[in-house]
Amino acid sequence: MSEAKALLREQEQALRDLADHLSAGLGADLIETSVARGELTIRVPAERIVKVLTFLRDDGNCQFAELVDITGLDWPQRPQRFDVVYHLLSLKLNQRIRIKVSTDEETPVPSVTGVYAAANWFERETWDMFGVMFSGHPDLRRILSDYGFEGHPLRKDFPLTGYVEVRYDEAQKRVVYEPVQLNQEFRRFDFMSPWEGAKYVLPGDEKAGEGQK
Repeated sequence: MSEAKALLREQEQALRDLADHLSAGLGADLIETSVARGELTIRVPAERIVKVLTFLRDDGNCQFAELVDITGLDWPQRPQRFDVVYHLLSLKLNQRIRIKVSTDEETPVPSVTGVYAAANWFERETWDMFGVMFSGHPDLRRILSDYGFEGHPLRKDFPLTGYVEVRYDEAQKRVVYEPVQLNQEFRRFDFMSPWEGAKYVLPGDEKAGEGQK
């Protein structure tokens, strides 16, 4: 066995040992665990996320002191259409972990700003992009889109054109919001490869065949 493969197996075993430790420490608060591609993912109930992240931060065998990211996933076909995904890092143990919870459009997820101060802006971004609400957040408002923005851009059902467009009106001397108007039809592309029988000459290819005559 090569050194690289041996190291990979050692890392995966360490993640499986961590998963066993979490199963023992979290009990019913742990729905499932999986190790794939050198990463440990766990799923927990949304209402228990504060307890779980506190355990992951404070337990001596975990020490996940760094919150790297919070983001969302949208599965419109599911009753609980959203996954909220937390990524944690343990610098002392050199390990990472991914935590997932599920929720719907109306049910808020408890804020974890009391566990990780960095969660403040991450939760605001998840609310802005996906519309996932976080109960107990000190200042849940948009962070990337503009004030008065309609909808949540990373939802699967959000139109590619959006709902409104923004421009500066010289007559009114201010920024105005208007319904989206497409001043030009979407361009229609012929995705046929020019090497597979296109019936037209591409710009720049007019002289391509002259040297073969």
